[in-house]
Amino acid sequence: MSGSRALPRGLAAAAGIAAALLGVGVGELAATLAAPTSSPFAVVGGMLIDAAPAWAKDTAIAWFGTGDKTALLTGVALVLLLISALLGLAERARPRAGVAGFVLLGFVVAVLAPTRADAGALAWLPALLCGIAAATTVHLLVRVLRRTVSTPPRTDGPSPVEPPESVDPAPSRRRFLAWTAASAAAGILATVAASAGRAGSVAANGVRTALRLPKPAVAAAPIPAAASFDVPGLSPVVTPNADFYRIDTALIVPQVDPAQWRLRIHGLVAQEVTLTWDELLSLPLVESATTLSCVSNEVGGDLIGNAVWLGYPIRSLLARAQPRAEADMVLSTSVDGFTAGTPLEALTDDREALLAIGMNGSPLPVEHGFPVRMVVPGLYGYVSATKWVTDLEVTRFDRARAYWTDRGWSERGPIKLESRIDVPRPNATVAPGATAIAGVAWQPHAGVSGVEVQIDEGPWQRADLATAISADTWVQWRLTWHATAGTHAIRCRAIGADGTVQTADAAPPAPDGATGRHLVTVTVRS
Repeated sequence: MSGSRALPRGLAAAAGIAAALLGVGVGELAATLAAPTSSPFAVVGGMLIDAAPAWAKDTAIAWFGTGDKTALLTGVALVLLLISALLGLAERARPRAGVAGFVLLGFVVAVLAPTRADAGALAWLPALLCGIAAATTVHLLVRVLRRTVSTPPRTDGPSPVEPPESVDPAPSRRRFLAWTAASAAAGILATVAASAGRAGSVAANGVRTALRLPKPAVAAAPIPAAASFDVPGLSPVVTPNADFYRIDTALIVPQVDPAQWRLRIHGLVAQEVTLTWDELLSLPLVESATTLSCVSNEVGGDLIGNAVWLGYPIRSLLARAQPRAEADMVLSTSVDGFTAGTPLEALTDDREALLAIGMNGSPLPVEHGFPVRMVVPGLYGYVSATKWVTDLEVTRFDRARAYWTDRGWSERGPIKLESRIDVPRPNATVAPGATAIAGVAWQPHAGVSGVEVQIDEGPWQRADLATAISADTWVQWRLTWHATAGTHAIRCRAIGADGTVQTADAAPPAPDGATGRHLVTVTVRS
């Protein structure tokens, strides 16, 4: 048996995995120091997000919700570990085959990195260092592994040469295992350190922490006490920042230094406008409560939230630019290249479409768009709620395409009339007698006038409706149910301000938002 064939396959695969872990750690550290947006994982994940068909994205959000990015990165990591194990086996079979494989992987990602919208001058560097580090490590580890195998020297004749004394492989194997473990541990620690370094970015988090928001020229009206029902488990009328849903295409949250932030308004306008951070802060800001919803939200889903936003009306900025008569759309662009197409009328009518800098009394969280994002009542986020926004192009729907409309979603995205049951939870067991049924209902910019509840196949019963903050926000509702023993189906439907009743026709989120009525099944104890 040849020496290479005698090498344990499992240990060779382990060498490849350890080499990959060390390489990734080197690449992630390099990204943190030199090119924060070009982490090898972010480049590969971003390419997969952009290349994935719409159904794949929809499935990921439906399965994992706001954990979709974690799921994607976990999948990328598992595939990388599998490829790395195979490259370790390749290095075992033929010296430098695994080396070539790692170098090739690093080179390919290094070539792709500069093509990303937010790539810097050194975007290629992290992936290249990742590939070189992994290639060097797998070569060294497999070479140490070879020393654990003793192969008698080859003889060409029958001369009575005494076979050499067998070499004890135990010390060499222990050395191999120690080096492999050390490489893997170093890679994991480097990756953790890199992630912590990005999370502690001075450019964004440091400035945000020190920022004191200016007082609004027009403050939001106080939220009336009657806007909230005291029902345990019912969604609060204002969603805390930490609980607000996050769905976007950014695997690494952009770190934008407000001092460097600029907004350009151009396209079909009489005059281009450029706005700096200091100029934005000096404008008369407006405070307004608005409910945002993701178009991927299933009936009864939680990809929706309500917040009090602070910002400057976009219609006032557009008035400066003076859109031409033929314009009907504004294409907004994020610093990471994401685009959304918003109907021009939704940015120039009487709704409080804001260029927002604050959320619930605090500067925008970084993951929610700091320093500046768009908030537009009445439209799903994919056509309106661009985070880290830096560009507004006034154009036409027949001339420009946005990220999600290019993937089959509808152009204008008005939020559907919907309602949800928060209490009791699906499949809950409740006590007989007086039981609260409660939830929220919404149709931002149109408003809700009522909610009705049906128990099993019984008549629809009118629920109590809390006082809505405005037509741009959701509203709480509740009904007291005298529960009887057994299993029961509870449905709800909202009634719009114009008298429209929420449809019973079930439809998936694509291409313009889910429809149907939320159903919860509960068991009442006997």
